[in-house]
Parts: sequence; structure tokens; C-alpha cells
Amino acid sequence: MTHTTFSEVMEGTVRLGGKERPMRLELDADLPEVLRPWGDAEGSLRGRVRVPGWADDPGACGTLRVAPIAARRIRYRLDFTTSDGQAMHLDGWKSVTPRHPLRSMTHLPATIRDDSGEIVGEARLRFEVRRDLAAFLTGFRLRTAPSPTGETTAVTDDAGGTTGEGGGLLRSRWRGQAGRLEVWYTTLTDPATGTGVWIHHELVAPSDGRAPYAHGWAALFPPGESPVFGRFGPHPWTPSPAFAVPGVAFRPTRPPATPEPRSLAARPPGGAGSRLAGEAGPLSWDLEGSGGGAPLYTFPRWAWRRELLPAAQMVPAPGEVFDGTVRCGDQVLDLRSAPGATARIYGHGNARRWAWLHADLGGGDVCEVVAAVSTRRGLDRLPPLPFVRLRAGGVEWPGVDGLLAAARMRATIGLPSWTVSGRSGDRMIRIEVTQPPGGTIAVDYADPDGSPAVCHNSERADAVITLMRRVGKRWELDRRWHLDGTAHAEVGLR
Repeated sequence: MTHTTFSEVMEGTVRLGGKERPMRLELDADLPEVLRPWGDAEGSLRGRVRVPGWADDPGACGTLRVAPIAARRIRYRLDFTTSDGQAMHLDGWKSVTPRHPLRSMTHLPATIRDDSGEIVGEARLRFEVRRDLAAFLTGFRLRTAPSPTGETTAVTDDAGGTTGEGGGLLRSRWRGQAGRLEVWYTTLTDPATGTGVWIHHELVAPSDGRAPYAHGWAALFPPGESPVFGRFGPHPWTPSPAFAVPGVAFRPTRPPATPEPRSLAARPPGGAGSRLAGEAGPLSWDLEGSGGGAPLYTFPRWAWRRELLPAAQMVPAPGEVFDGTVRCGDQVLDLRSAPGATARIYGHGNARRWAWLHADLGGGDVCEVVAAVSTRRGLDRLPPLPFVRLRAGGVEWPGVDGLLAAARMRATIGLPSWTVSGRSGDRMIRIEVTQPPGGTIAVDYADPDGSPAVCHNSERADAVITLMRRVGKRWELDRRWHLDGTAHAEVGLR
């Protein structure tokens, strides 16, 4: 794959604590494609952040999105560390305008936030055309650098490590378009009590051009008791590396950079890493997620990276474990190595009907399912299209493109039970999910266009996953997993 590399220097000032200080960025960019003015490319940033007396970090890293015509923005997101060891996050963009193309493409306003989401500084930086243009142009390079898997691996993950993914998987993808929905949702099971936890963060950009807003909810599913539910928001949305509103924050952590493994069997235990804190109604939480292995693309990877479908879902760290506390009134749930995951959704809104399953099968094995009927005219008449990704023994199945595999799957969506079945290659799968009525809650949604939907969620669902293998002309049992109250599942209806 051919991709574009270049270096850029920007200087200016940053206001810290009411005082202006000089600031300088020395950046190296790597975009995993040929850079085109009409395109929309995202890649990695690495370099140095200098603010005399406050920061001098030569290991700063982040992402750069270049879409001067498609989105009229060139966005910089950069993580760095101050001289006293505090983690900082710079987020800024050049708003490209036809009336002032030179100024708009050379001036970068940016906000600097700390790990709590508080604004620490406001920066005004610029690229000096007369001084640095020649060096900038001569530094442009087109190069081909295949990874061990055949893909370019020069972009960063959410924590700044090299993973071969198209940008940060936990970072916000929204670029200012109307009619978009972005979701971070975390589910987990307490291994000590069997209690399920669901924390849902959502960014909505209304289709009619109204200001974007953020809201969400949390739910607790104690065994043998009714679920406890609470909402937060809505709050006005301000640009953030992940999700941050008053009283609620979800953000990636920053483990050391590790290269993409050559195979899933050799994947490292580390994952994206996340930190969640907030409150919703009677519930509050303070959690940290770690580990999880390589990302799991429930939809095809190209669908997530290129946004070519009405919506797409993926899981940055499917085997993540969580430590921390969840409080409900005077009761405290103390979590230690609770298995779960944070999934991501980005697109134009919710499906017409859908079913979802996250099943931690133990030992690093996991199964993720999304079966959905699109709201697009014509597509809404088709049966549910099931996307299934099973990771077992370090190998993913199906081994073909997810869209081709989905065409050979079938789903029956209903309550309290639903099923998915189908075959790919020499394997055949059947997934049976049961959501207990007493342990399922109904939550109403609103799409960016205002259309209502209701999901029925249970973090204490049962599931049976049966994998068959073809031997000659016969089908024989390969593996079977039974999950009793530890499956995370949902059915959405209009």
C-alpha cells in the first residue's frame, strides 16, 4: 500500500493559567494512502511538543485527519506529557475556507485538556509559509511499506501504539457532519457475584443541523433482582479525544506502544485500555479497563475505516478486563478482573431492527454478533443481515470478508429468544440467545433524524454457541459453549 509521509513545524503561543507562553510543534505525519485534496485520509502523528518551562516531550503521538474539501477540516489530535509527568491531550483543527485558503490551512487553533477532561490551555499555532514551505514540500514522500499481514502499519491506536489500524479506535470519529450517531458502550460481568453492568455513551448530531449533544445511561443487573437504570445528559458536545461531558468521562489510556503481531495466536495481552467515570441517576462508577488483545471487526474492517455502510460496529479490545467500583445508593460493587469489552458504533443512526451479542468464552476466546435490518429504503424490506466474528484459539472465523460471510448467515430476531445460524468454509455455527424477561430492560432511543427506537438489553443473558466442522460428507461437533447469565445481549425494535 502506498502512503504519504511529511514533516511539519508549527509555532505560536499557548495560554496557561492566564499567561501566554511560546509553543512549538515538530511533527512527522504518516497517512496510509496517497494524499488527495478531495480525499479524507487519517494517519499517525509523531514528534515533539515544546512549551518552555512546562513541556518538552519528544515522544508525542496522535492522529492527523486530512479532509480539506470533504469535511473542510484538517484535524490534529496529539497526546503528550508535561515536564512534571502529567498527560495532556491537544485537539485542534484547521477550518479550511475557500475565501481564505492560505490562512485557513496554515493557522491551527487548539485546545489542551488533561486526563480529567478539564481545559488546561488554548493554543494559537501557525505554519510559517515563507520560512518553512520549501522544507515542507521537499519532505513529502510517497512510499510503500507492507506489514507482515500485507497492510501498511504506520498509524496509531488509541493509546499511541502502532497497530496498523486506521486511526484511534476509541477516539471520537465525528468530523462535524449532520446526521451522525457515535456510541461507546461498555458491558461487563462481575465474576464474584454474576452482576452485569452496562454503561452507554452517545454523541448525536441531528440531521436538521441543530447543535450536537451527548447523553447516555447506565444499568446494573443483579442476579435474581430487577435491573437498576439511570440516565445522564443531554449535554452540549464540545470536541474531545473520546467522550467527556459534565460528570461523565470515557477516554483511552496510554500503554506503551507495541507492534502489530504477526498472527492472532501471537497477539499481546495488551489492548486499547480505557478509563470510565461518571454517574447516572442512582448509579455511579469509576472503572479502568486493560488488556483485551487485538481489535475485533464485527463488520468488515473497510466498513469501519471508510464509512461506506449506513453504520458499522467493532470492538477495540474484545477480551478487556475491568477493575474499580460501581455504586448504587449505599451498595458498592467492587470489581476485580471483570471480563467485558467496550464496543464502538459510528454511522447515520440505529438499524430498523437489530440483535447484538457479546460472549466472553474464556481463555481469550470471544464471539461478537450484530444482526440488523437497515432503515434505508429498499434495504428495509430484506431479512436481517448477521455479522458474526468468532475468535477461538487465536484464530478468527469466518476467514473471508465479513460481508460475504454475512450473506450466508440467517437470523431470527425476537424476544425473549433469538438465533443466528450459517456456514462459511468447512464450519457451521448456530447461536441461541435467551434474554430473561425479569433481567431485561427497555430503553428508548432517538436517531439523528428524530426517529424513535427501543432496545431491550440484558447483561445477564444465556447463550449456546455450537460450532460444527465438516468431515467428508458429515458435520461433526467442533466446539460448544454454554453461557449461563454471563452473555451480553440486546434486541432493538421500532
